[in-house]
Amino acid sequence: MEIKPFRGFTPEPKMADRVVCVPYDVVDRVESAALAEGNPLSLLHVDRAEIDLPGEPNPYADSVYAKAKENFERLQAEGALIREAAPCVYLYRLTMGSHQQTGIVATVRAADYENGLVKKHEKTRPDKEDDRTRLIDTIGAQTGPILLAFRPTPALKRITSQGITSPPDFDITAEDGIRHEVWRLRETHPVVQAFGEVPAVYIADGHHRAASGWRVARARRERGVAGIAHEGILGVLFPSDELQILAYNRLVRTLNGHTKRAFLDAVAQVVSVTPTAPKTPAAPRNVSMYLDGEWYGLSWDVPAGSDPVSSLDVSVLQDRILAPLLGIADPRRSPDIEFVGGIRGTAELESKVDDGRAAVAFSMFPTTVDEVMAIADAGQIMPPKSTWFEPKLRSGFFIHSLED
Repeated sequence: MEIKPFRGFTPEPKMADRVVCVPYDVVDRVESAALAEGNPLSLLHVDRAEIDLPGEPNPYADSVYAKAKENFERLQAEGALIREAAPCVYLYRLTMGSHQQTGIVATVRAADYENGLVKKHEKTRPDKEDDRTRLIDTIGAQTGPILLAFRPTPALKRITSQGITSPPDFDITAEDGIRHEVWRLRETHPVVQAFGEVPAVYIADGHHRAASGWRVARARRERGVAGIAHEGILGVLFPSDELQILAYNRLVRTLNGHTKRAFLDAVAQVVSVTPTAPKTPAAPRNVSMYLDGEWYGLSWDVPAGSDPVSSLDVSVLQDRILAPLLGIADPRRSPDIEFVGGIRGTAELESKVDDGRAAVAFSMFPTTVDEVMAIADAGQIMPPKSTWFEPKLRSGFFIHSLED
């Protein structure tokens, strides 16, 4: 696997806490505007530039991308974003409670995305791809990194541990309590060489950003744009044994015409049902179901030789209960299902069922990183909303400029 250092932008250190922001795709327009209110330095003015236009503009309008470019250039002119003097790689450590993970920030080759060395496990939506592709091409930079995983090697573990012995260049604790630390590694050759032992990397989070980075590289190549900077895609590469996936829970708004008793009987025909179960399952092949103020345990066996997708808990739930019993044939489009990140806990599931906003809730056991990589290795696609990686990367600590 080949990675490359890049000469990008980083925040002016005294302004960094005002520049860095949440990823564009975890907030909507209203939430983005609230987060950026009173802070003209927030990178959300670039990533979600519609917040600076009057009314409720079409987020894909020409004026939005023009405003993003204007705001990006303003941040540079005001000294909030500074271009690095030379290509760098970085170490990026996130601390969330007792959990800690340290990744290497570099670019991966667009060609490796195309040839399958950057492995995928999700489908992407054309409209979201088009949006980020146009933004990247318009401003000439990638503002949001992709979360990538790799199977760890001793050499890369050693480089990471040695690189974080000095004080960090950036050290910010965000409003959610997650600590973000960044170190520059100006001696880039050992890192690049060590990644030569890594056969492939896996997209954990950021499939749309990855696809968009590849599309911009292809488009610029076809236009004959000089330089090689646009051939890279910005990523933070983490050893797979340090990543954390939380549950991605389900709420369903109706019982699809069933009474409570009829629904429980139907569920008992396809899985084992145990009353008075814990709110969160303790192991795979178990789901906790909340119905009419009570928690039930659902469990099942997976036949030997099952493929990695059909044996996932989310697949079994979908194939045995959500589709045939609750009418959720297409969870990507059905208005009757809601997905709730596990970081919100089970209290939100109980609240929405108790007050009638949902009829039944399913508390899941988290998908594992090994399962994600196995599915990507098999060239298969994960079911929608299977993984919730936490903590989330912040945008703005490093921006990959496409201009050499």
